[in-house]
Amino acid sequence: MRDRWAYPLRCLAAVSAMAAFAHTKAAAAELALNVATLPRVATIDPRFQSYNIEMVEVTGGRFWKPYATAATRRRAETERFAARTPIDLHDGRLRKLAAALSPVYLRVSGTWANSTFFADSETPPAAPPAGFNGVLTRRQWRDVIEFSRAVDAPIVTSFAISAGARDAEGQWSPEQARQLLAFTRSAGGRIAAAEFMNEPDLPTIGSAPNRYDAAAYGRDFAAFRAFMKDTAPDVTILGPGTIGTGAEAQALFALSAAGVDAVSYHHYGALSARCGGDRRARHALSDEWLARTGETLALYETLRDQLAPGKPIWLTETAETACGGNRLAATFADTFRYLDQLGRLAKAGVQVVMHNTLAASDYGLLDERTHLPRPNYWAALLWRRLMGTIVLDAGIAERHGFHVYAHCARDMPDGIALLVINNDRRMRHKLTLSAASQRYTLASEKPADGNVQLNGATLLLGTSDRIPALNSDAAVAGTIVFAPRTITFLIVADAGNANCR
Repeated sequence: MRDRWAYPLRCLAAVSAMAAFAHTKAAAAELALNVATLPRVATIDPRFQSYNIEMVEVTGGRFWKPYATAATRRRAETERFAARTPIDLHDGRLRKLAAALSPVYLRVSGTWANSTFFADSETPPAAPPAGFNGVLTRRQWRDVIEFSRAVDAPIVTSFAISAGARDAEGQWSPEQARQLLAFTRSAGGRIAAAEFMNEPDLPTIGSAPNRYDAAAYGRDFAAFRAFMKDTAPDVTILGPGTIGTGAEAQALFALSAAGVDAVSYHHYGALSARCGGDRRARHALSDEWLARTGETLALYETLRDQLAPGKPIWLTETAETACGGNRLAATFADTFRYLDQLGRLAKAGVQVVMHNTLAASDYGLLDERTHLPRPNYWAALLWRRLMGTIVLDAGIAERHGFHVYAHCARDMPDGIALLVINNDRRMRHKLTLSAASQRYTLASEKPADGNVQLNGATLLLGTSDRIPALNSDAAVAGTIVFAPRTITFLIVADAGNANCR
């Protein structure tokens, strides 16, 4: 009996699938936007798109080891750390490419910052003092300040909280923070914002004292806030800077919410292969993967509304996966997450998003050895040049494989910028606009490699590290077709939208 009905049932399933596909194609073809009427939903910080340079990059030390190159790929991908020398913040290519993304915030923090001793001298001691694991010298921090000023990137940081930064009773001492703040001022630097510590919900990993708990954090945060308001009242206090969404992170939020100027949190969609996560790239374009950043934000929005109503939200650390990222973090496959995350969070009113990192390990915007751009860097550069700070509602509901975000265009009165992401692996989507638009489409023949094309031309630095012209296609009106696995920016120069005048 089962065999008798097998063929008819397969035929029925095939017909149903074809009908569903046809319906989806029809629905896609019916999408239309009147750019003149898109409502305003948020305004973001001009430095919305920012990045991290980890403290351990500045001091040198053991950081997430980049995966082996193609020539030596058989080596284990689970080796976590490798020794690295301090990053050269005077490198011409690094400065040129960083400056092209400005204005931004430069966050110098991370797990290693929790136990880094500021020597307040030009040369380091022979070894870190007891209770510290690393040393930051005046020269190294001066390099950070000079880089910050050269690329228009005010500093965001955190302070040492390990056993060495405590008095005889185990209470947090502000002396290290005081010295770092004083030297920063004397060297002409600006610390725009600070978290007390990096990821207080991971105290053991973060070198906190033994048996460090929520009560200890609450006591320390209160002391930190009082110190900052007295010593550096112009610095925005961020917190809690947690990475989790469980009960411990929520408890830490409750203890610090009243004292922060802005809510900060971290988000990674998963762990990388180094830390036991999945190294496969099959999920990179899935809607479920893209949605994870919104799920984490929803928790912090709820906590903010309950405990710190009205305060802005900053995402101070994020990337493809934690622990240095997977291989795909350096490929075009991750650019869908990178830009979709910016679009989602801007629409939700998040003020700042700090990518980890600028140029370290596999999730860096730039290769850490050569400082050559990766696909996410080119995406960041297009966002910087095209997407303004006024966020609009595109009015297109979430649908499988197709996402549309709208902003007023940057530096273009009456212009509108659309970010259109077709993360569908097979299907084309269509969108009809009420006015002509210029088109910038990112694509790759092999999304899992390190190359990306803009309107068919591969993006590469030119002679003397010249950034290529990021030219659009000629303006077109009417219905626009978006190929599978592509990301497109559209610029409508004369949108007629009162929100953008």
